[in-house]
Amino acid sequence: MKNFFKINEKDNVVVALTDLNKADIIEIDNKKITIEDSIKRGHKIAVDNIKKGDNIIKYGFPIGHATENIKVGQLVHSHNLKTNLDGIKDYDYNKKDLKIDFEHRNLTFNGYVRENGKVGIRNEIWIVPTVGCVNGIADAIARKFQEETNVEVQVFKHNYGCSQLGDDHFNTMTILGDIVKHPNAGGILVLGLGCENNTMGDFIKSLEVYDKNRIRFLISQEVEDEVEEGIKLLKEVYENAKKDKRVAVPLSELNIGLKCGGSDGFSGITANPLLGKFSDFLTSQGGTTVLTEVPEMFGAETLLMNRAKDKEVFNKTVNLINDFKKYFMGYDQPVYENPSPGNKAGGITTLEDKSLGCTQKSGSSQVVDVLKYGQTLNKKGLNLLSAPGNDLVASTALASAGCHMVLFTTGRGTPFGTFVPTIKVSTNSQIYEKKKRWIDFNAGDLIKDKTMDELMEEFINYIINIANGELANNEKNHIREIAIFKNGVTL
Repeated sequence: MKNFFKINEKDNVVVALTDLNKADIIEIDNKKITIEDSIKRGHKIAVDNIKKGDNIIKYGFPIGHATENIKVGQLVHSHNLKTNLDGIKDYDYNKKDLKIDFEHRNLTFNGYVRENGKVGIRNEIWIVPTVGCVNGIADAIARKFQEETNVEVQVFKHNYGCSQLGDDHFNTMTILGDIVKHPNAGGILVLGLGCENNTMGDFIKSLEVYDKNRIRFLISQEVEDEVEEGIKLLKEVYENAKKDKRVAVPLSELNIGLKCGGSDGFSGITANPLLGKFSDFLTSQGGTTVLTEVPEMFGAETLLMNRAKDKEVFNKTVNLINDFKKYFMGYDQPVYENPSPGNKAGGITTLEDKSLGCTQKSGSSQVVDVLKYGQTLNKKGLNLLSAPGNDLVASTALASAGCHMVLFTTGRGTPFGTFVPTIKVSTNSQIYEKKKRWIDFNAGDLIKDKTMDELMEEFINYIINIANGELANNEKNHIREIAIFKNGVTL
């Protein structure tokens, strides 16, 4: 195995694949380079002399500028590299010609076809509280129901549903409504208290059309024994859910969310490019992928803008980026306050460094639509979604948009999962071996002995198995959470 990786021929840095000591020698482009600093795996090494003020190039693009002269063989990181990012920008539409070469393979998975024609990959029983006040009641109903039926119930607790105003109130109602209508649920109890501002009547109106066989509603203050009544309603929806059977459906019915967290210097070399190739494959089969984490598009946004299918989608993408920058600036926060301490420890230095790696999850396909927070999918292909980088909030937003599962790349590891299967794809083999209960699939093999094409075939088969019912680790570990975006006053 090589001890470094050069991502693009234009780059003036390479990434260390193993820990390197001072005075070690690497050979690149027929040139021997002496390592000048102790350098951890995932971190950057200068392969050219770089003057103060000059751009550092990685992925073929600037990731910031040098704050001092940097010699060949030196470590390039936070002590000598600074972001180029600033505030709002104007953008030009330079549409890129795209060609994705995948044959149509007529692959299928076994899913549950719902009354409205949508397809689910799970047939679970859920309780969705309209307000945080009834989280404990929901747990009690789920516990007692499971004791009586031996059927597991997922409770999606949250802190909201009351004392919220404006967009926060709307976001809570919208995300909870998206969850209630998600095709991965076979039966749902919507549980309210009775005095919250997310009233049951308004919530039901917000659902518009819904499957009355799958959903029941309960206001706790209006019944004598809310646990007993809740169990009764759950049994009704469960009786209907038991009749549901998996049938073969085309892979084009699959919707996949793309997310990363706990990233490291390998993210842009292994796991994110794997997801990018998979995204191109799935969209070429008529399926759908969704990229979010808008702050982690800053610095790489033009790559997405130039892949917009038309001027309308380009303008939506510009608004997606600039609106999120305005959100930061409205709180007097810099738009480049990223990456996290964990990212930096793993070798990522600036937001451009992180973003250029992050956006690789979207592959090379055309961007067909841009969704606002809480909106659901209506166009097949690669979509962009407005949500922050926060792992729980972004993953919940992806699932709420209609994604059947979320593919989550990580170099440092994380145990969490949202309300759909949340597949952790490791960027390196070390974290895969260390955290087998967290990590589902290892992309670290790409820097060992496997080609991208070989690993892609394994990954396609793995994703189809998950769609067919194989459990992801977050499901096995009973880790299922939701988080809703908040940006305003709480009464």
